[in-house]
Amino acid sequence: MAKTLDLVPVGEWGFFTLPRPMVIAGPCSAETEEQVMETARGLNEFGIHVFRAGIWKPRTHPGCFEGIGTEGLKWLQKVKKTYGMKVCTEIASEKHAYECIKYGIDMVWLGARTTANPFLVQEIADALRDTDIPVLVKNPVNPDLDLWIGALERLNRAGVKKLGVIHRGFSTSEKQAYRNDPGWKIAIELRTRYPELPFFADPSHMGGKREYLLELSQRAMDLGLEGLMIESHCNPAAALSDAGQQLTPDGLRNLLECGLKVRDNDSDSEAYREGIVQLRAQIDIIDENLLYSFASRMGVSKKIGQYKKEHNIAILQTSRWDSILAAMRERGAAYGLSDEFITTVFTAIHEESVRKQNEILEA
Repeated sequence: MAKTLDLVPVGEWGFFTLPRPMVIAGPCSAETEEQVMETARGLNEFGIHVFRAGIWKPRTHPGCFEGIGTEGLKWLQKVKKTYGMKVCTEIASEKHAYECIKYGIDMVWLGARTTANPFLVQEIADALRDTDIPVLVKNPVNPDLDLWIGALERLNRAGVKKLGVIHRGFSTSEKQAYRNDPGWKIAIELRTRYPELPFFADPSHMGGKREYLLELSQRAMDLGLEGLMIESHCNPAAALSDAGQQLTPDGLRNLLECGLKVRDNDSDSEAYREGIVQLRAQIDIIDENLLYSFASRMGVSKKIGQYKKEHNIAILQTSRWDSILAAMRERGAAYGLSDEFITTVFTAIHEESVRKQNEILEA
């Protein structure tokens, strides 16, 4: 069972207005005062109230543009004063946290690499103790749900109650279209455990290219997430970092106002409620049948385990398992089921079957 978090509802932060989505937008990096102000102007013109810009940029290799540094916080101050926007940036150390407090930054977020380091998270949590600054926590680089939750717990224990999360996908060595594997199932699990957490998606880092921003943003809305953090630059082609994934303010406006379909989390319609209740009742019956089938299968697995024990046969038969999985993938495709789904389900079944047989062997 998930530990509870002591949170201030996002509606009390004074940052966002409903309806969904709550939007945080701005350039990947603050590069010049002119670039920051021009981008903020364009975003402010169509109602974006929360402006983001990277001040310190964690880069894989030295020698790349690693952010303008503290000087850029003065530019964020100017955005705040000129346009009345809330301003936020990424922090990765105690020093960054103190600098943001000093310059009156309204909100901060922890990047994926920082979330993955409990020492850094604790350092930042201690630095933000007794402040009222909202903190958003991006998922760690790898799909480790406990590490993500641990970062939230450390901040909350330090008294940070204005907490939210940003899902930006996970690093992967597999070849795919997106920059990062969306890994929606991890996000869904976190959402299930902590439905009260304000939940943003970062389609910019998830997709890595402008062409994927709408489909990933739509997916986030379809899942009922509250917000989006999207990178926007007044001249993306000239950006010093992540040029390919940034939209102009006009491009972002078009995505939000013309492309994105925001779905309601619920409906007062009597017809909808009656229909959904009936469909869910069908699901409940099917799920009950699945449990019965799983139990029956494990009963047969136990008998197989006993048979192998009597004949001194090893439990694991790799060639048999490989042929089963290949056959199930083929049959699953005929039913419109994905390889990933079939592999996940039957791998879990196989592992439980091996465990049951092992119990017989050890008895």
